[in-house]
Amino acid sequence: MKSIDRRGLLQIGSLGGLSLTLPEILRADQRRGRFPPRADACIVICLNGGPSHLDMWDMKPDGPTETRGEFKPISTSLPGLQVSEHLPKLSRHMHRCTLIRSMHHSVNNAHAAAVYVALTGHDRGEIGGGFLPTDNPPPGAVAALLRPTPKHVVPHVALPYMTKEGAKGPPQPGFFGGWMGRAFDPLWILRDPNHPEFSVPEFSLRREVSPARLAKRSDLLANLNTRIPGGAAPPLDAMNRFQSQARDVLTSQTTQRAFRIQSEPVEMRDSYGRNIYGQSVLLARRLIEAGTRVVTVSWAPDANATWDTHSGNFKKLKNTLLPQFDQASSALLADLDQRGMLERTLVAVVGDFGRTPKINKSDAGRDHWNFCYTIMLAGGGIRPGFVYGASDRQGAYVNDLPTSPADVLATMYRLMGIDHRIELYDRFNRPHQIVSKGSVVHEVLI
Repeated sequence: MKSIDRRGLLQIGSLGGLSLTLPEILRADQRRGRFPPRADACIVICLNGGPSHLDMWDMKPDGPTETRGEFKPISTSLPGLQVSEHLPKLSRHMHRCTLIRSMHHSVNNAHAAAVYVALTGHDRGEIGGGFLPTDNPPPGAVAALLRPTPKHVVPHVALPYMTKEGAKGPPQPGFFGGWMGRAFDPLWILRDPNHPEFSVPEFSLRREVSPARLAKRSDLLANLNTRIPGGAAPPLDAMNRFQSQARDVLTSQTTQRAFRIQSEPVEMRDSYGRNIYGQSVLLARRLIEAGTRVVTVSWAPDANATWDTHSGNFKKLKNTLLPQFDQASSALLADLDQRGMLERTLVAVVGDFGRTPKINKSDAGRDHWNFCYTIMLAGGGIRPGFVYGASDRQGAYVNDLPTSPADVLATMYRLMGIDHRIELYDRFNRPHQIVSKGSVVHEVLI
């Protein structure tokens, strides 16, 4: 699967596949205002591969020798809270954040299955592999339907990688529209925003195609769709909205400007980090500022490439992973706050799972650990300066207030003004609850 091109943007209405029925779209549209939204946008930073909670933000310096990490804890802007010494910049923003230290789910093997539950809230156990048309959708897809953006704005973006399940594996599930239909897949930006010649040519017209010519093409396509015998099928009705949006995006200066990351001041670009991940997080802020509803940053080309630290855990964290993450995440929080955007932008830093308390003998690595781990939330109605839940003395098991990804997703949806209990129906009239087993964690809300 590739990032969408100009022709794909205009032809999206001709896709078949699984998609929502038009009556259900209208019913859901009537119900989307059930909760007043606290967040107008969401940036999801997925530390794909499984970040070590024990070496980041739930350190156990007094734990047993066989589990104690090499890093030292440091104080933060939230009195009483400590994080890793290799998160010095982020430590100054913890008064803005909530840490949930009691995360858990059932997946301890397949990254794909763990990422899927982290991004959708649906725990299907160790069912890995690639994405399927019957998968449940992530927040970006649901928000594109229930909190649609203006026509000239891309509703849902994912970057900078379509993360694979292993270097030669299929794309991971959890990022795609699934049973909502291909029209609700994210726009994939699979280029390095740190490259000097970064651009997204899909969002500019070719020289030989003027806006007037584009309008004529769109009118022709719309006319062909109306000539389908028996009337347009529901999937086409639903996707015709995206045809129109694609045309508006192609002629929108607002969206095109959002991708011109080179226009950012040098100091701002440097503050995020001059690497693919730091600049992807900066681009996420630019897209949100331009009106995009949800941007997901997946921090790995494949599941084993970055945060999957089975070997050399401390070397990788110290030398590369934590410095890059520290710089990008702290810059994002400071930038959003300075622009007056943090109050209405939900930032969610999630991972597949945590890492084992016991340090292995593979150059001091840590393995997968799903029984207890930590995530970070900030902005968009999240309670600032708060720690929810707790692990035991070794950071191995939940000791208080167990929390599942379904609970987190239900909470994120609530902040975006969406009832996670709503049932939507696919083209075969089968009901799907947005998040079936989660409950809103009211304690982490303002």
